[in-house]
Order: sequence, then structure tokens, then C-alpha cells
Amino acid sequence: MVIETPSQITEAVLAEVQRTHDPRLRTLLDCAVRHLHAFVRESGLTEAEFGRVCALIAEAGRRTDASHNEVVLAAGSLGVSALVCLQNNGDGQHRSTANLMGPFWREGSPAMPQGGSIVRSPVPGEPVFVTVWIRDQAGRPVADAEVQVWQASGEGYYENQDRDQADMNLRGSFRSDAQGCVRLRTVKPSGYPIPVDGPVGALIRAQGRHNMRPAHIHFLIRKPGYKAQFSQLYSGDDPHLETDAQFGVTAALVGHYVRHEGGTPPAPDVQGAWYTLEHVFTIVPGSDALPKPPITGKTDVPRAPLVVLERG
Repeated sequence: MVIETPSQITEAVLAEVQRTHDPRLRTLLDCAVRHLHAFVRESGLTEAEFGRVCALIAEAGRRTDASHNEVVLAAGSLGVSALVCLQNNGDGQHRSTANLMGPFWREGSPAMPQGGSIVRSPVPGEPVFVTVWIRDQAGRPVADAEVQVWQASGEGYYENQDRDQADMNLRGSFRSDAQGCVRLRTVKPSGYPIPVDGPVGALIRAQGRHNMRPAHIHFLIRKPGYKAQFSQLYSGDDPHLETDAQFGVTAALVGHYVRHEGGTPPAPDVQGAWYTLEHVFTIVPGSDALPKPPITGKTDVPRAPLVVLERG
């Protein structure tokens, strides 16, 4: 088609999209073109603005490497990750315990025994003894499920961001017992700011938002016959639950830490206060296939300082 009007551009592109052989890909492309072209028209996008948008997208790609994924971070900061998750999990009647994968999941977490500690190098934080149960939709225990766990340190860094932490620190892989239970030891996580030295930071600053994530522990639950489930169990006492920079907090995943002082702690080396945390995760039938991990390794440069933006 020889183009004479702006509307004809959309018509021409959609006509070519119909040549796509794969029906699902054809549907996705058709929707993408319609919405992208509608955005350009509705916003009155200028040439200069279009150039800046393209530059930000290119920069997000350049900043994505083995230990950091700016693209996934951007999707979370726009609420896209949370929307995709909730749209594809839950039946509208039951609260889903599925949640964001996040940009820091790595494959190969070390296998751990029941009750094992995922602390592999010293990090600040009070001891936490975690007990979680894996259930099916009928409330029955799911035995022999793989449960990967990972979290940031009490200073707010995942081990892949911090070359001083041991490889795979605060990461581990467990198996649920006959009661569907997994027990582990860790340290109480802290909330942390997402990185703001790239395009995501420019986006956050432009909106006058803070860049904090509430404290949480990640879980990946997997067993053949069930849909692989990523979850984040948030700390109920965190001040940023209502304004999570990644829009990830759901009512089904607010965990309640119980503080203990005195008495007999669960481990003889514990001195001072310690916490217990218990929660139930519900998994559903489906494929246990996993996505490609957003990161594959750990940084070899000094950790970047954490920058906290105020909500204005």
C-alpha cells in the first residue's frame, strides 16, 4: 500500500500481521500494533519524544547483563509484571499465592536439608526460622515439591549485586516433606531500593515516586503436575507495603513475623531476639516449566551504593 494518510499506516501494518502463521503470535502482534498506534495518536507523540522513548528502550537493553536485568525491572516498575501474574493466576474466588518472579532469580541454588540455613557468609539481620506448607487447592499437603528460596541481605543487597557475599548466599533449594512442609533458617530481610542509575530511575524520578521494595523472601515452588509458582512473602511490619515500587504486594502474601526474646531458641548459637515466620502456599495443576532466569551470575565489581528516592 502506498500511504496517503496516517490511518492507512495502521491498516497496512495490520494487513501484514495477518500473514503470521502462528495464530497466537498473530493475535499478540495484532493487539500490540493496534495499541501502540493508538497510544501514538492519543498522546500526540512528537518526534523528539519518540526519539527519547527509543533511547530509553535501547539503554535498558544495554544495562541488562548477567547480574542485572533492567528490562524486567522496568516491567515491574510499570505494574506490567504484577498484572500479568494476577491475570494468569487465581480463579477470581481464591486468593492466589503466585507473585512476581523478580529480576534476581538464579538457577542452581544449592540443595539444602530440612531446617538448613541459607546464610553462607556473614550478613546483618536477626535470625528467622521459617516454616511454610505447600498445599493443593483442596488443602491437601504436596510432598516432594522443590522449593527454592532467595532474598536480599539485611543491608538490601542480593548476593549477585555484592561481590563480598559468598556465591549463592541467602539462596537454597529444599524439598517438602510428607506434610508438605519446608523449614529453613535465614536472617530477617530488610526493604531495599531498586536501582535508579538507569532508565528505570529516570521513570521513577519523573513521577516523584520512591524506589523502595518492602522486605520479602522469594519462593519458587515446583512439582510435576503443578504449575510452577513464584512467590514473594512480604513482611507485615514494613512501611512500604502500600507503595511498593514494583506493585507486587497482595493480601495473600503478607507474612507475619513473630518476635521472640528469652526462652529456648530453635538453635543453640542464637543470642538475643529471633523470629519465626509461618505461611501456606497453594499451588494449582499445570505445567512445571520454568522461564529463562533473568540473571545468570554475580557481579565482579564493588557493589553500588544504595540510592533512596523520597516520595514527593
